[in-house]
Amino acid sequence: MPDPTDAEAGTGPASATGKGLRGGSVGLLASVTLGLSCVAPAYSIAITLGFVTLTVGNLAPAALLLGFVPILLTAFAFRELNREMPDCGTTFVWTTRAFGPLTGWLTGGWVVQVATLIAMTALSQVGATYLLQLLGLHSLAGSSTAVTITAVALLAAVTSIAYRGLHLAASVQYVLLGLQLTALLGFGAAAFARHGAVTPSLSWLNPFAFDGFGPFAEAVMLCLFIYWGWDALITANEETRDGERVAGQAAVISTLVLLATYLFTAFAAISFAGIGTGGTGLGNPDNAADVLSTLAPPVLGTAAAKVMQLAVCVSAVSALLTSLVGSSRGTLSMAAHGALPAAFARVHPRHRTPGFGTLFIGATAAGLLVLLTLVSADFLGDAILCIGLLIACYYGTTALACVWYFRGRLRNSLRDLFLRGILPLLGGLMMLAAFARSAHDMYDPAYGSTSFHGIGGVFLLGAGSIACGTLALAVARTRFHRFFRDGRTTVAELTITED
Repeated sequence: MPDPTDAEAGTGPASATGKGLRGGSVGLLASVTLGLSCVAPAYSIAITLGFVTLTVGNLAPAALLLGFVPILLTAFAFRELNREMPDCGTTFVWTTRAFGPLTGWLTGGWVVQVATLIAMTALSQVGATYLLQLLGLHSLAGSSTAVTITAVALLAAVTSIAYRGLHLAASVQYVLLGLQLTALLGFGAAAFARHGAVTPSLSWLNPFAFDGFGPFAEAVMLCLFIYWGWDALITANEETRDGERVAGQAAVISTLVLLATYLFTAFAAISFAGIGTGGTGLGNPDNAADVLSTLAPPVLGTAAAKVMQLAVCVSAVSALLTSLVGSSRGTLSMAAHGALPAAFARVHPRHRTPGFGTLFIGATAAGLLVLLTLVSADFLGDAILCIGLLIACYYGTTALACVWYFRGRLRNSLRDLFLRGILPLLGGLMMLAAFARSAHDMYDPAYGSTSFHGIGGVFLLGAGSIACGTLALAVARTRFHRFFRDGRTTVAELTITED
């Protein structure tokens, strides 16, 4: 019997799209859930809030708010482009249509995929560590070999779920995201209610109180990372009911939910713990790597703190699953438009998922995790830090692609001028400014844990990833002649379709 949730009521089973995906598999709620899940809110705020507070003290909420501005402006660009070109290739298709196949393949395809793969290695490692700790296997949690084996097992599990279909993935995400948000809201409410918690101040949101541009820029860059990932939901636009409209709405809604969740948690944590440099204070460097693990026991009690630990574990696994779903659909679109080998365009005949792409990306993430772990634990940490450079690169390019693509229509209405022109332009410029600032900071050998001939390892990994992309692009141009020859018109139609 067909699953009635696969299509709108009364319309029967969902039909296959031009690429073979199952159309109408999810609605607005599932799309928002997928977007929030990929961001991993519990994990992201746990590992970021402490470092932001070390940088700007009790102005951390202001940094969260300011870091959100370019994200929201970019979300408007994603929404408008998706309305015009609802393709699961998203940034690849949009930047190709705006700037041509070279930019589309490199920034809309390669950069996105590399950033996601690196993030997947981090998420699987974090999920594995927390899982072993929850099971009481603390000695194994301290063993890189045991953590890596467990992380590979988690990757295999989420690959299996993603392989079986978007509807199953979305159903799993309802539970995982619900646990995260419940844990964060419960933590915040309990922190505010604890004896000694101070009353939050609106001055913590003052954007003009930062002590110079340096701390401000560093804090905002950190905050960009914790919002990253919501765009994965748009890769499911061809499987979403009324995807050209709903996916864009879900992108904006998910970013607003993230902002509210992060601000509430930050206010609660600062109110309870303060920004002191000792004990549970958020200014204590020993707490920066995971403030929720430090604060959960005194706020919630030892038993309930386990729930917060579970929430962070679930958050990492949840983001891992959504990252895999989004990445496999990106490669599907690239192959369907003739920019990758045809194998990536294969869709499972029953599950209607990009089977080969899902398995390939899951296996590649596992291989990258093992490789980076064998090289050095510090190397893996620096690889994670370089993601910010890649995020700013492709977000900024996509926002500017919106302005350039719609440039001839900006005078049609005030709405078009603002939502397709002014706001995306501001978002794109902010992102590229963040890219430049990030590259400058990462060049310092003291940034991160590694360096080479006086150059920061984080910069080499970030810039190196983009440089490797240019080499891969040169190889791709020799193999996919039609895609690179026909230019912007190539992604207006499918090169490879299902038989």
